[in-house]
Amino acid sequence: MSAMVVEALDTTGLISAAQKGSLDAFNALVLAYQSQVYNLARYILHDDAAADDATQEAFIAAYRALSDFRGGSFCAWLMRIVTNACYDELRLRKRRPAVSWDDFEDLDEDANPYLVDHGELPEENVQRGELGALLDRAIAGLPQEQRTVFVLVDRLGYTYEEVAEVLNMRLGTVKSRLFRARARMREALPAEPELLPTRYRMMALEAM
Repeated sequence: MSAMVVEALDTTGLISAAQKGSLDAFNALVLAYQSQVYNLARYILHDDAAADDATQEAFIAAYRALSDFRGGSFCAWLMRIVTNACYDELRLRKRRPAVSWDDFEDLDEDANPYLVDHGELPEENVQRGELGALLDRAIAGLPQEQRTVFVLVDRLGYTYEEVAEVLNMRLGTVKSRLFRARARMREALPAEPELLPTRYRMMALEAM
């Protein structure tokens, strides 16, 4: 299912009201999109605290720029804002290196609902957490331009066309970057195959 299915909530009315100054309408938009925005920021920055900051900055920037939105996909417009905010943060890091969180720390499941399964047994939940950490490490190892495309398509469910709109790039570029990202993921996954569900295990076997 496309990540932009949220648009089916009829955001047009909310956007119109928010553009007229309704904070309640804008807050409704925040609730509708905050999970997608946070998860993209987290995968780009690989830092929960930085992702929180980028998410907040993105929504503040979106609120201030609402008058500039002239229709089309609000989701693509919003995700482009958070992507730019994340890239700005990465550029700052290059100029001012900082100590990052330990890559092997426990995942914050409350902040990342994509990794939660409340119906699992305790041991299954532990294994899922290990799998999430494994995939996170593999994704973090991707070059930045490949990582963003991979996360949007394979983790957040965007189509190629939607990603091209979000990142303002040609469709062929999206496909080539995703191809290279998937190839690198196949190389990274065999390291701990026992943690992988069937579909990822098959990817690992193909890389051998």
